[in-house]
Amino acid sequence: MKKFTRASLKSIIRKHFDVLEIKVKSRFDGMTDMVEQQTNSWRKAEITELQINNTLGINGLWLVGGCGDLLTTTEHEGFFLVDVYNCCGSSLLRIPLKEVK
Repeated sequence: MKKFTRASLKSIIRKHFDVLEIKVKSRFDGMTDMVEQQTNSWRKAEITELQINNTLGINGLWLVGGCGDLLTTTEHEGFFLVDVYNCCGSSLLRIPLKEVK
């Protein structure tokens, strides 16, 4: 299996944005100066204009760049999942398998 990189993530987002869903598992909170767990459910990915290089245009996704991002992929219950983890928090992206293959 090929290594899943930032370029792979960009490609997935560009090709499958219309069916892309996101779940924010944790995020950095400036008030407490730490990463805190979130209890969000799955929602359709929304476009954001803030920090395009770090969010890839997706609201709820944050990348730090360099080697600071851990990107892992799995298949579960008919979905292709991308787990994005870094010092700013973690998010899970999902796409129906029938769309990916």
